[in-house]
Amino acid sequence: MKTETVTKNNVTVAVVESDEKLITDVQSALDLIMTVKYETGCTDIAINKAAVADDFFILSTGLAGEILQKFINYGVRFAVYGDFSKYTSKPLKDFMYESNRGKDFYFQPDRSGAIDKLSGCGGL
Repeated sequence: MKTETVTKNNVTVAVVESDEKLITDVQSALDLIMTVKYETGCTDIAINKAAVADDFFILSTGLAGEILQKFINYGVRFAVYGDFSKYTSKPLKDFMYESNRGKDFYFQPDRSGAIDKLSGCGGL
């Protein structure tokens, strides 16, 4: 796991990159939140899609809801960035669309888009 902080628009975002799955269940998500908050002090986290379990993107598993609820409980805003084109589920696409319109969770095609959304600079 590689963590870098990026400050944009007076907001510091922790950008986490990993080829290994870091978020596989609720406990691993909590571990990530606490590790990033402790190491960087950030409450805005962007993470590459490869570090998130595939079950997160299958809404019927309930994993996304459980994990995102933990992020809300701990006051952390979260963005996942990467290529989502392989997902064809209409409910997932709708969920991603609505998330991107909100203020807590984002799904972006690239790292810079995730940083822009978390720092309030727009993005897709």
